[in-house]
Amino acid sequence: MHDIRAIRENPAAFDAALSRRGDAPMSSDLLAVDAERRAKITAAEQAQADQKKAAKDVGAAKARGDDAEFERLRALVGDKKNEVAAMQNEAKELDAKLTDMLARIPNLPAEDVPEGASEDDNVEVRRWGDVPEFSFAPKEHYELASVAASMDFETAAKMSGSRFVLLSGAVARIHRALAQFMLNTHINDNGMTEVNPPVLVRDEAMYGTDKLPKFGEDSYQTSEGMWLIPTSEVPLTYIVAGHTIDESYLPRRYTAHSLCFRSEAGSAGRDTSGMLRQHQFEKVEMVAVTHPDTSDEEQQRMLKCAEGILEALGVPYRTVVLCTGDMGFGARRTFDIEAWLPGQNAYREISSVSTTGDFQARRMNARFKPADGGKPEYVHTLNGSGLAVGRCLIAVLENGQQEDGSVTLPEVLAPYLGGKTKLSVDGTLV
Repeated sequence: MHDIRAIRENPAAFDAALSRRGDAPMSSDLLAVDAERRAKITAAEQAQADQKKAAKDVGAAKARGDDAEFERLRALVGDKKNEVAAMQNEAKELDAKLTDMLARIPNLPAEDVPEGASEDDNVEVRRWGDVPEFSFAPKEHYELASVAASMDFETAAKMSGSRFVLLSGAVARIHRALAQFMLNTHINDNGMTEVNPPVLVRDEAMYGTDKLPKFGEDSYQTSEGMWLIPTSEVPLTYIVAGHTIDESYLPRRYTAHSLCFRSEAGSAGRDTSGMLRQHQFEKVEMVAVTHPDTSDEEQQRMLKCAEGILEALGVPYRTVVLCTGDMGFGARRTFDIEAWLPGQNAYREISSVSTTGDFQARRMNARFKPADGGKPEYVHTLNGSGLAVGRCLIAVLENGQQEDGSVTLPEVLAPYLGGKTKLSVDGTLV
């Protein structure tokens, strides 16, 4: 959510920042509604003052026995009361209109975000790891002999339709091991607090984390009006909604492993093979709530936390900073981490680490009290995948594949797999 006062003070800068995202200027439309709203408020306040004065005059007229003046003033009080109510209602409607307009405008990009129109204009920051060389043509995850029987798309489609998968046996165990490894790393090494949040949330939580009103079609809603979370960013960030916390309480760092649900309304036809893009998936999320002065530093910290997971697993990756035209709606800066997938001969996104500044905090009224006793300020919120579990499974399987269809697994997973380090051709762990 944007601050209308800041737009009033510098509309040209607001429009210029929007243009970097490829959006049309909006300050004039916003300020027109804002001016009309403020005029109604001022008029209502003046009418209310007139009403109060007339009410006093009514008493005076009655005291001196001036019946005609008494009746005139009493009628005037009634008229002013109705006038005030009408103006206040009009101001309320205009306020709701302005709020809705502001809620549909994306966050403004940070000054250091590269300009561009699409993912082709993203800028690579670094690479880690050597892309594996195979003496055979590498396969995609679902084609591996050791995996195929335990990654059942047909049965899942019979149950739920397309873009669902039924994992079983050793593959399901590896998937679970990855999530446990990620959680333990974030808790034990990265100083995060584990949370087990609800996966059903109200409108307020989706709105506060910028998923509504613009992107409702990308999520699933129950018949009772609850939303299935698209990511646990939603409940983790909403923990601080409506609170004014002490500065000493910052930063707060949360992590959660949860089911996530997305309708993928905007990605029809993309990545239909395998389990790269699913309606239901699991993710280990990272969320931070910080002081504004440290949010950029916190984003780099979170990025290292996510990269560290891939490094521990031995999965090659590259990190890119998204250009202005490829950033998500609520982000002011986003780094994507892309894991190398030999079966596709390409890097594919496995994590996005974003800072929203005070964009979400304004929507959910989350503030902190400065230690020096100053006026409460909005916190900054950040979120990132640490990592997407299913995509991480794909990366581990494809990078560890052997010519016979077996898979050599990362050593760090052995404690979660009973000491086993290989997925054999017959689909068992050895």
